[in-house]
Amino acid sequence: MKKITIYALSTCLWCKKTKKYFEDRNIKFETVDYDKQDEAHQEAMMAEMRAANCSGSFPFLKIGAACTQGYNPEEFDKLLKLK
Repeated sequence: MKKITIYALSTCLWCKKTKKYFEDRNIKFETVDYDKQDEAHQEAMMAEMRAANCSGSFPFLKIGAACTQGYNPEEFDKLLKLK
């Protein structure tokens, strides 16, 4: 299985839905809550998002070498080759 990292905001509804998507499928993932990081880590996260051509909104996901943004189950399935 591809490594999955979810960059989220701890209070974001869409971030919570994204985590639930993976939890409901018993797919392991790591979560990094942007709002719980220090300023240096936040800047590094934003730089990584910009490098992936994402706008800086959450959730931001790394699935293997691919990146995607927002709650998008169809895209998650595609990147994970589930369907």
